[in-house]
Amino acid sequence: MLLESLTGLPAGVRLREISPNDLPFLERLYASTRVDELNQVDWPPEQKQAFLKQQFEAQHSHYQQHFTRAEYLLIEHQQASSDPTAPWQRIGRLYLDERDEEIRLIDIALLPERRNAGLGSLLLEKLLAIAKERDLVVRIHVEQFNPAAEWYRRYGFRLLEDRGVYLFMEWRSDA
Repeated sequence: MLLESLTGLPAGVRLREISPNDLPFLERLYASTRVDELNQVDWPPEQKQAFLKQQFEAQHSHYQQHFTRAEYLLIEHQQASSDPTAPWQRIGRLYLDERDEEIRLIDIALLPERRNAGLGSLLLEKLLAIAKERDLVVRIHVEQFNPAAEWYRRYGFRLLEDRGVYLFMEWRSDA
């Protein structure tokens, strides 16, 4: 399991499997990743909300159906990491599927206020280290115009195939 191998996280950060109670948060997180896109359309707020709800449910269902062995992990942060009774706050998700020859990075997302602070990079670096240790490639689909595509390129991901809306990218330790 990848969860057991993703160790050495900063104090006050943990990963755990998602539960049905996390779905409202995951829906809000999903919506936060689509803000720029939806700013381009002149829809009333309730139409945008309905669209985002439908899209989240479709994505979640697709992932559950097509990645049956995947690990669906929630990223949590504890403000006062020195206080074991301090509440944990949900801040993101990390969905991974380890296969015979690859680790599929299904999705990684953080709340907007948690982006660009290094946590996503740390998680990706740990994942790439695990892949190198296990002699696996890491593959991901990323939307063509998602700024994260450039982030993946900086980590050595290369384009395998342009699939229209998505780029299918791969990282190899020997590249």
